[in-house]
Amino acid sequence: MSNTFQVDLRGIVDLLSHHLYASPRVYVRELLQNAVDAITATDLAEKGQIRITTGSDELRITDNGIGLTEAQVHELLATIGRSSKRDELGFARHEFLGQFGIGLLSCFLVADEIRVHTRRAGAEPVVWVGYSDGRYEVRPGKEREPGTTVTLLPRRGAEHLLSGTTVRELAELYGSMLPVSVEVDDQRVTAGEVPWESGRAALFSYAEKVFGFVPFDVVELDVPEAGLKGAAFVLPTPVNPATRGGHRVYLKRMLLAENVEGLLPEWAFFARCVVDSTELRPTASRESLYDDGLLNAARDAIADQLRGWLVRLAATDPRRLTRFLDVHHLGVKALALHDDEMLRIVEQWYPIETNMGQVTLAEFRERHGIIRYASTADEFRQLAAVAAAQDVGLVNGGYVYDTEIIERLATVDPEVRAERLEPTDLATRFTGLDAETELALRPFLAIAQRRLDRLGCEVVIRAFDPVTLPALYLVSRAAAFHDQFTATRDKSDDLWSGVLDALASVAPPERPQLVLNHRNPLVRRVVGIADPELAGLAVESLYGQSLMLGHHPIRPADAALLTTSFVGLLDRAVPAIVAEENSVAEEDR
Repeated sequence: MSNTFQVDLRGIVDLLSHHLYASPRVYVRELLQNAVDAITATDLAEKGQIRITTGSDELRITDNGIGLTEAQVHELLATIGRSSKRDELGFARHEFLGQFGIGLLSCFLVADEIRVHTRRAGAEPVVWVGYSDGRYEVRPGKEREPGTTVTLLPRRGAEHLLSGTTVRELAELYGSMLPVSVEVDDQRVTAGEVPWESGRAALFSYAEKVFGFVPFDVVELDVPEAGLKGAAFVLPTPVNPATRGGHRVYLKRMLLAENVEGLLPEWAFFARCVVDSTELRPTASRESLYDDGLLNAARDAIADQLRGWLVRLAATDPRRLTRFLDVHHLGVKALALHDDEMLRIVEQWYPIETNMGQVTLAEFRERHGIIRYASTADEFRQLAAVAAAQDVGLVNGGYVYDTEIIERLATVDPEVRAERLEPTDLATRFTGLDAETELALRPFLAIAQRRLDRLGCEVVIRAFDPVTLPALYLVSRAAAFHDQFTATRDKSDDLWSGVLDALASVAPPERPQLVLNHRNPLVRRVVGIADPELAGLAVESLYGQSLMLGHHPIRPADAALLTTSFVGLLDRAVPAIVAEENSVAEEDR
């Protein structure tokens, strides 16, 4: 024995109001949609009229569309979600907006009773009355012209949603671009025009009115495959790339939603769009787009048109492109990671930070031949001044995408040479000391080395610029990783410590170096100190200063050394006789 599911209409209405539709306000869109579909089905759609009247505790919407017969009323209005018969009845043609058979049901979000008075040409008028408890009745109607009138009797607490002010606002929001005439209480709310057909000036005005900003530029969009036309408005101010702005999407000139996501690729966060499509599919709630192959193709086509706009800007108006990059460089750099044309635009036009000032990658490459870069901002700060003094150009790759762009540039163009600057490479450019000086400094180096051996640091003396820098702490990336690895292993429990021991390399990397600058006057005085203890304290202080100036991590042992060296030097700076005099003065008081 087979049975038919029973539907609890109250439960369906609750489901719609809390899960399918974002707001009960969408009932106006659904009513307009049904009316537009009915008008589209006639042979005189260009003379279509929709009139909405409010007041007297009810809302009434009338259209001069095709109307329904009694059989169609039973089929279309009393069967929830069914659309298999729409083709036979003439309501499944491509031009129609409705697809799911639940549009009228949304009216139960605001009404307890829905009355539909309709007549199709050549048939008798009929009245269908539906109640929110699931009942409905059909009876003969009064004579009328072909078309349909839907009357809503508001449910308690929803009266404000059927007021003249609210309905006029919603009808203008959803239906302002409809090609049929829509009136609310004898006031027309449709313009019947789309902004991208009225020229660029109209688009700028539209953006200011609808989005609240004057765009940096407007890119007209056209994707025939999706029947899509519209415009992308380039934002005039920076936005957070992680914020995905919504777009204003119309389907067959009926507003789908004001904040539709997924229309643009992620890198195009600098644009807001308004589009109309005849082919893209809405979701069941008709508040977003169905993510299918056609939407993907449309997204790719829009991405191509935005990319083409940037390329044209680079070719025709470089200054304007520079202004755009100042505002939206993150989006362009994100695109450059995947697109060769955008990569060239970034190389030619986007200024980056280097130790020689702000220059483009193209200018930097022309001047230095090779793009040497530091992959982090801290590493750049450590090496920038010293590298510049050795006439080594260095790019700060620590900003978002910069390192990836440099590396990709070298991958796609064999003429581009790029390498990450190893901090210890700078030591090979420093000037060595003559044999006599080195011999004279051996006692001092022995003292200094004994003081820093426990910290795993090697002390060397070289001559380098700038003269004002007394010491430089250089650590290779392998050594830095080894230090972090060791610190993690020491903090782990026995199990994980054993695992990390197994992963540890057999031979540790080269030790970090404290390079003392023999050209610096302070260093020259320090190496001449005859007192071994004072010389050791001075070296420890130079070590601590070089760590801080280079933004290196401070380990517990380093922090302890900074304290002891400071106290030791302070103790030496304050003679004992002064301390005794102060003590006597205290006793006298």
